[in-house]
Amino acid sequence: MTRDTNPTRTTSATSATGSTSADRHEHRYRAHLTWEGNHGDGTADYATYGREHVVRIDGEPDLGGSADPAFRGDPSRHNPEDLLLAALSACHMLSYLALCARIRIVVTAYEDRAVGTMREDGKGGGRFVEVVLRPVVTIADEGKRAKAETLHARAHELCFIAASCNFPVRHEAAVQVEVAVRE
Repeated sequence: MTRDTNPTRTTSATSATGSTSADRHEHRYRAHLTWEGNHGDGTADYATYGREHVVRIDGEPDLGGSADPAFRGDPSRHNPEDLLLAALSACHMLSYLALCARIRIVVTAYEDRAVGTMREDGKGGGRFVEVVLRPVVTIADEGKRAKAETLHARAHELCFIAASCNFPVRHEAAVQVEVAVRE
């Protein structure tokens, strides 16, 4: 996946800060995926072909992937389901941190233990039915805790990845205040 350095201009939009601009940028991403699972017989047998693949994104480290082990994948490689969950978690975090920085809420730590539920349909397919993000955020100022808590809803609205999903993405956030160390 690569990012175009010259985004395409389109019509009016609302920015992340809520202001309206005359132009909106489109961002295109490119990924080059190569299957590495031909162990000599290609896909002659469903049970024996490899699910290994590599995703190459210009200028970034290669990402080794496979299927989930439940689907005959290599457990030492990332699977698409893990990557979707990670993308949702990271997008929420990045949106949240930007909001905090803009209104001077100092975040000193952020951790999320996200959980996604995928349900098979019995016909060989399936879909995610829900993702729950569980960020624990540490801030520097007790007086800004209430505002820091409310910003998770706005971060969810701004998250490009969550807005692209056709299943619920919820957040169960906790905000704590950094404890000052006394000498």
